[in-house]
Amino acid sequence: MSRARLVALLAAFALLAPAAVASAHGGNPNYRSVITGVSPQTNGVEFEVLDYDSYMQLRDQHGHEVVIYGYSGEPYARILRNGTVEVNQRSPATYLNDSRFAQVTVPPIANAKAKPLWKVVDESGTFIWHDHRMHYMSQSLPPQVKDTGRKTKIFDYKIPISVDGNRGDISGTLWWVGAASTSPLPFIVAGIAIVLGGGALVLFVRRRRRDEGDDDAGPAGDGPEQDPAKPAGEAW
Repeated sequence: MSRARLVALLAAFALLAPAAVASAHGGNPNYRSVITGVSPQTNGVEFEVLDYDSYMQLRDQHGHEVVIYGYSGEPYARILRNGTVEVNQRSPATYLNDSRFAQVTVPPIANAKAKPLWKVVDESGTFIWHDHRMHYMSQSLPPQVKDTGRKTKIFDYKIPISVDGNRGDISGTLWWVGAASTSPLPFIVAGIAIVLGGGALVLFVRRRRRDEGDDDAGPAGDGPEQDPAKPAGEAW
């Protein structure tokens, strides 16, 4: 394999590796959304961030009623005491949360001031949703980040909730954890191994076939003549 081709392949690995990491997850691995507190503290009600900064998971396993409020303070989703999960079809958050950057058209039915229209979506006592309050709402670099290799606080956030009628919130902090979190180095190393290993295998097979051909040929003129109309094949 020529040096030029090797360089081109390694450059492709360097360019595509970060994109592969990003496409594998809905969240951005450069960020971490961290829960710092939940009120009211309730036994059996648990919250967890999933996929770096992208999703919040609520698990209600002990028969409480938990309500999550949308961006205008309207009821957005709830888990009933029997584990039924419902989403308010009139909450704008129901539609805005379908896109990481809220690039959606909110239908006319959505009205934060209207009476909730609940729709059952699950009965497991678990609800996972995307929430714009817990991540940075732009694909550009946050102005707080002066050094991409340094952990940097972006902002604190609160997601309002209620548990059994008692109002509270999920408190959290969004962090930039550094560009090193998506370093392409492991992919480049793997690419080098694949490229060099593949090249070595090709050379080995070619040499082996050539040596076997020399052994089988014998003295010149002993073997059958090759049909000049049929060229010798190349396996590689």
